[in-house]
Amino acid sequence: MKARIRDFFLTKEGWIFAVADYSHPDGLRSMLRYVPDVAGEREADGKRYRKMDFDPAYEFLRRERPDWVADLHVVPLSHVLRIYRPSEGLLAVAERDPRVRKIAGLLAEAGVPWEQMGITGSLLVGLHGPSSDIDFVVYGPIWWKARDIVARAKAEGKIGDLDEATWKKIYAKRKPEISFDEFMRHETRKGNRGMIEGTYFDLLFTRDWSQIHPQPSGKPAGERRIEARVTNADFAFDSPAIYRLDHPEVKEIFCYSHTYAGQALPGETIEAKGVLEETAQGLRLVVGTTREARGEWIRSLTLLES
Repeated sequence: MKARIRDFFLTKEGWIFAVADYSHPDGLRSMLRYVPDVAGEREADGKRYRKMDFDPAYEFLRRERPDWVADLHVVPLSHVLRIYRPSEGLLAVAERDPRVRKIAGLLAEAGVPWEQMGITGSLLVGLHGPSSDIDFVVYGPIWWKARDIVARAKAEGKIGDLDEATWKKIYAKRKPEISFDEFMRHETRKGNRGMIEGTYFDLLFTRDWSQIHPQPSGKPAGERRIEARVTNADFAFDSPAIYRLDHPEVKEIFCYSHTYAGQALPGETIEAKGVLEETAQGLRLVVGTTREARGEWIRSLTLLES
């Protein structure tokens, strides 16, 4: 059963999970997002659901299905009833939501094929509310073109940019290990966020099927702070975000914190703090080993010194 990040799936128990990996050797590696609850705040097909945050999701599964709990939630394929794929759900969502239709239309008019786009999150599974964000997906290398199209649309006033109050709300939610000024220096050049008719949206990257390859596992080898030059950032907006490095020991960074996705460009010197892993291909630095990445960060020294 093929699945990749940004997909969702429904189990026989009626639980809805978000796929959180590209590789699924023992079951779908995922995170529990919604469970049926008569008092839940979301509704789809006449059934009410409760949204599960990170810690409550683990607590729920440890109680109900402890054998599914690992570093992520690993769901046996025999329990999967349905997979929701962003690319397959986009057209239906765009037909009923003018905001999504406008984003897709801007991208399509500028050359992004419909089959390379998708919608994920609560809109994909029909559990969105009035204040739900829009999580828009573009697959593969054309994501970078889509980001440029969004930036141009913002400059032309076709869609809006985030105001300072929204940025401060995001900063407070993320609680990063960098100052708000540094956060803003990095975020405002990333170009993958905007506002459309008062709604916040993210332009999310997902690998094309041809880009998915197994990644070597790693063994923790202690904390480390490094400075290094980035040589490749093709997957800087992926999950995990990946940065290839020119460093005498550490060859790459895997970043699991959305805060530090897209944080640096090729050729830039970065400072990063995280946990080293030993892999068959050498040392890797992992940033985002906890939910809030306490004591871990990535900052572009080149950007901050410019």
